[in-house]
Amino acid sequence: MDGIKSLMHSPSLPLLASFTAAVLLISYFVFRSTANMPSLATVRAANAAFHPRYTPVALFVGGTSGIGQGIAEAFARHTKGNAHIIIIGRNRAAADAIIAKFPKPTPEAKVSHEFIQCDVSLMKNVQAVTKELLTRLPKINFLVMSPGFFSLKSRDETEEGIDRKLAVNYYARWKFTSDLLPALRKAKENGEDARVLTVLAAGKGTEVDVDDLGLKKTYSLAKAGTQVAAYNDLMMKAFAAKNPDITFVHSYPGAVRTGLMSSSDSAFLRAASPIVMGLFYPVLVSLQESGEYMLYGLLNGGKGFSRVGSRGEDIGMKRFFGSDEALKKLWEHTVKATEVSS
Repeated sequence: MDGIKSLMHSPSLPLLASFTAAVLLISYFVFRSTANMPSLATVRAANAAFHPRYTPVALFVGGTSGIGQGIAEAFARHTKGNAHIIIIGRNRAAADAIIAKFPKPTPEAKVSHEFIQCDVSLMKNVQAVTKELLTRLPKINFLVMSPGFFSLKSRDETEEGIDRKLAVNYYARWKFTSDLLPALRKAKENGEDARVLTVLAAGKGTEVDVDDLGLKKTYSLAKAGTQVAAYNDLMMKAFAAKNPDITFVHSYPGAVRTGLMSSSDSAFLRAASPIVMGLFYPVLVSLQESGEYMLYGLLNGGKGFSRVGSRGEDIGMKRFFGSDEALKKLWEHTVKATEVSS
């Protein structure tokens, strides 16, 4: 109650009103646009038909909550637990609770489900995890990345000089993919699946500002959101060009019932969370449903680069931003930005 009272007197109230109106409008168009998309039943049936003739190794970066949790749970369910599943994130207690509900693998599968703790906002942490994984994993079949957090802060640099939101939503994802490519290539050499999914905002970007990559000079919350969406598009396109036999997918999950607002570092967003969730609950997709849709998009993507929407449907290259020049400059910038001093 105190949170709601403070919210009513908050100078950010107009922002909430604008946000609410925007979500209502978006929800209307989302509802209209789902008519020709695959149904949940169709998606579940397709995912249930996934019966690999090998034992998969799957990594879920950001799988301790939200959409990443939903995808990890769907994957565990459809593989009947017979996969080496690794959840990477910050919250061990949450990961342990999620893993405890996974189907137990059969003894013949000789696999385990595990958690690796990592604050992915720091590239040195990402490198420590990828280096350790490469020493003990003979291959990786699936790399799913969905870490994120919701904040109203302006540019908030980590000790490595990268804005925290950009670090989590782009740079860490790039580094996980780049570092783990040898294990993904090994899976492909074995004749198995090698697939990468970044869950963010496919089709929601803008032209890349090549004069301010990393947004050190022109940062704003709005620009950070649209630029990082374009960065993820270009990231997947670039990795696919260099690794044409591997599948690279960028997805837009749409409106999902997550705890992103309630776990924000902003008191305003935490107070607004129950109001917003209550208003839009009927049009929000559950974590379980979103997990099915995103898994469907991952499993059905062909070789190379593709983008999928909120129901796992192929959205093609509509609203794709990024020239060859932008791709080249972003790649070179990212290599330098994610370097870790020894």
